[in-house]
Amino acid sequence: MTPENLFYSEFDYTCPDGPRKTDFRTPFEIDRDRLIHTSAFRRLQAKTQVFLSGEYDFYRSRLTHSLEVAQIGRSITRFLNRTSQDLDSGFYLDESLVEACCLAHDLGHPPFGHAGEKSLHKLMVTFGGFEGNAQTLRLLTSTIYGEGSDRRGLNPTRGFLDGILKYKALLSSFQELPKNHFLYPDQAPVLDFLYPGISLPSAPKDKNGLKSVECQIMDWADDTAYSANDIIDGVQAGFISHDRVMVWAEGQNLDPEQKQALDDLARQLKKGDLHRFFSKKMGDFIQSVSLIPVQNSVSSLSNRWSFGITVSEPAVKTSSLYKKIAADLVFISPQLQQFEYKGNMMLNRLFSALMEEEVKGKGFKIAPPALRQRLLLAETEAEKARLICDYLAGMTDKFATRMYKRLFDPDFGSIVDLI
Repeated sequence: MTPENLFYSEFDYTCPDGPRKTDFRTPFEIDRDRLIHTSAFRRLQAKTQVFLSGEYDFYRSRLTHSLEVAQIGRSITRFLNRTSQDLDSGFYLDESLVEACCLAHDLGHPPFGHAGEKSLHKLMVTFGGFEGNAQTLRLLTSTIYGEGSDRRGLNPTRGFLDGILKYKALLSSFQELPKNHFLYPDQAPVLDFLYPGISLPSAPKDKNGLKSVECQIMDWADDTAYSANDIIDGVQAGFISHDRVMVWAEGQNLDPEQKQALDDLARQLKKGDLHRFFSKKMGDFIQSVSLIPVQNSVSSLSNRWSFGITVSEPAVKTSSLYKKIAADLVFISPQLQQFEYKGNMMLNRLFSALMEEEVKGKGFKIAPPALRQRLLLAETEAEKARLICDYLAGMTDKFATRMYKRLFDPDFGSIVDLI
């Protein structure tokens, strides 16, 4: 089914592996629906957002965060469709496309939060690196379906793929090894599909700055969700309080708008009415967005690149303030650092064990049969390392911890346990 929305065209609905079956749904609705029913999406329920997944029942996981981002993204899209003079009933942003992008934006993140991402990047530094957004792209285009050696992607539309692609610079294009914000070297064909016949900017920073309007909405929805909700979770966990925020503020150089935002937050921390406060703040963030026409190297191909969004300066400053508070009071706390250290140690030992035993052939067959079958078919050490990285990145926190204990804790596990 091709929707009667002149904002998009067949170019946006095209899939990299060719046409797929259609039904009563639009192409972007199919993207969203297929994603939701994948095991990779379900695993987000047991992956860390900030605090260890499952430690308490009220902390956010990657799944609950993704659902919140999707709700905010839909609301921003609806707000723009109803208020922008550039849009009308026959020319509008597609809510299903934005929702799909938001639901998928953290799909490639490994266990143990950003610490897990940093760990895998160090382990894969000679094999093409690891990056959460690049791993999301790999899942959607190559690995999300299948068992054994028969793995394949979602065959998503061009609009969906481009909407999740926050970064477009290949790792090989950087003069120095970046910490993040890159694609794997073997993902160049995806860029060729997304931007046929277009010469993208050569500088990695300029290339990464090229985002479709749906990607920009997803990015702001993500910022909105975690900047506010990390504060709420930090309060629930006892890391953030009125007194701690006031002490923190003494060492900060805040402008008048940020001071006002801080005073508003401090007042609510003292009253203990954060949920109502942040509920209203979400509405402010959503309505701070405006649609703007843009011109760039790909704007001639689709309306998705002919428009962008701008966010009001007060909203950006307030969001940045919340992120700074969470970073300083929660993320660098000894408790969180100890957790990240432990996650890093477990991923390092698991990766080393799988590489030593399964790739270098030291003798023990410790990988599950499906992974071992793929490793046997891989031709190079880099390909095998990537497969092991895929396996570790797909783990939930508890699954990774359990496998670590099975391998390295003599008193844990039994012969009938699943690997």
